[in-house]
Amino acid sequence: MTTAFVLGGGGILGAVEVGMLRALLERGITPDLVLGTSVGALNGALVAREPRLPVIERLTELWSETARSRDVYGDRPLRTVRRAVATGTHIYSPKPLTQRLEDELGDTTFADLEVRLQVCAASIERSAEHWFTSGPLVPAIVASAAVPGLLPPARVETEWGVEHFLDGGIVNSIPVGRAVALGATRVFVLQVGRVDRPLSVPTRPWEVARVSFEVARRHRFTRELAEIPDDVEAHVLPAAGTSAKDDSMLAFRDFSSVQRRIDASYDAALAYLDEHVTTDPA
Repeated sequence: MTTAFVLGGGGILGAVEVGMLRALLERGITPDLVLGTSVGALNGALVAREPRLPVIERLTELWSETARSRDVYGDRPLRTVRRAVATGTHIYSPKPLTQRLEDELGDTTFADLEVRLQVCAASIERSAEHWFTSGPLVPAIVASAAVPGLLPPARVETEWGVEHFLDGGIVNSIPVGRAVALGATRVFVLQVGRVDRPLSVPTRPWEVARVSFEVARRHRFTRELAEIPDDVEAHVLPAAGTSAKDDSMLAFRDFSSVQRRIDASYDAALAYLDEHVTTDPA
């Protein structure tokens, strides 16, 4: 059996994936393959580096530190306005995120990991879904998490030369199909809950882009789930601790509920696993 963990994107809501990972590892379920998009790339990199329960403590600390420091999206409003005017493309600097990743991962490469990891990003030049599978981890994760409008496109050297990347969620937010294509026979999907909430017709100009993106990402996810072969065991873990208010324009800055989300998703995932999956407690 080849077990894959598929960790989707979702910004601050990625904290729920920590609770899910805790439930999986406590039940003795470890991955042979990890696929990550956006914040799922960050969570996935840490669990691929250490696919054991101690990683949960480090992930929780990392999320808590980010919540306390507010350094990733913590610029003052005036500074963000100035940056938006100066660049015309983004309101936050990528330096805090990059520094936090470098502090955590240093020069770690994909080859250094205990478990095979692949990270998704969107190539601008090729208009394509790109999978980072080798080389240093930090540039790959920064590229995968380059949210349009918030952070600038990430510049990374690839086999095609220097390319610029945007958030992987644009092309493959929850890459279930990729896991199956790579030979997974058991897939655990760690998603942040947005796909579970009904969409409403947008009533304001700024809602149009969000709803359009949600339609596209949900369509692909639903299609890929439906196309999973009968001989592949697939589990979409329930996301808890999130709600429709997390989809508001400024919700990406609200780190106040990190621990509550971790705990809620842990309880929900544990209940799901106990009911649907035969496991061996760690």
